[in-house]
Amino acid sequence: MEARPALGVTIPCCLLMPEPLRLMAVLAHPDDESLGFGGTLARYTAEGVETTLVTATRGERGRHGVGGEHPGPEALGAIREGELRAAARELGLREVHLLGYRDQELDRADPRVATGRIAAHLRRARPHVVLTFGPDGAYGHPDHVAICQFTTAAVLAAAGSAGERGRPPGAPDAALGEPGDAAPAPHQVAKLYYMAWGAAKWAAYQAAFKTLVSRVDGTVRQATPWPDWAITTRIDTRAHWPTVWRAVQCHGTQLASYERLGALGHEHHASLWGSQEFYRAFSLVNGGREPETDLFAGLR
Repeated sequence: MEARPALGVTIPCCLLMPEPLRLMAVLAHPDDESLGFGGTLARYTAEGVETTLVTATRGERGRHGVGGEHPGPEALGAIREGELRAAARELGLREVHLLGYRDQELDRADPRVATGRIAAHLRRARPHVVLTFGPDGAYGHPDHVAICQFTTAAVLAAAGSAGERGRPPGAPDAALGEPGDAAPAPHQVAKLYYMAWGAAKWAAYQAAFKTLVSRVDGTVRQATPWPDWAITTRIDTRAHWPTVWRAVQCHGTQLASYERLGALGHEHHASLWGSQEFYRAFSLVNGGREPETDLFAGLR
């Protein structure tokens, strides 16, 4: 429908009533949303942005707490899913979806199926902006590398062709939702961002936690900071660090890894969670060398 003012000028109603901005983060494990992206998610939900999280695994091969008998991978996965949902409530996320892949095996998933499942979520939620890990996987974690590759491909698959509806290429029927749901139309994401921490951020993060490494095929992988000139976007999240810290604390099974955080003062928490850095992988609405301070630059 269109609104028609008295002078006969036709104004699309979408300009009269702008649709809400939408953001989606596609990540690998429970706690990625809080430790890696928490400040950004908290800021934009506080601004009223409709924010969806898609998490690939339940983290069933992660830590299980301090002492005590290991509950087993299935039970731990259920516990960590509960922690994830509690953290999402703290961050104000609108929706949380888990893909159900096995922790530490994401890079062995069928790429057509994984890409198709993420594309189906993109078509359903219709985000303007998508966030994920960078091609380096932060510190070379194979699950992080895989979710970057799958998400990047899914953004392309979700756009599809102009007349296409229904299943994105490679997506099983179950990825499209409940039986009887309307088939989602193709959707073109406006902006895709990769996490891109510089040297100062990594130094602060690893001083508060530990040196993060992945051992893959006999090779030790470590965090490699992005050069400052390659960071396109810096988000001010200082006002939201208390929210992030509450979300981090929801991940009780993992707190042994975060024990140093409890002793930090407010100023150190603010330095950890008070800014977030990204690389703009592509944008259909803006460009150039000028640094961004808003993921939705060009959209509002």
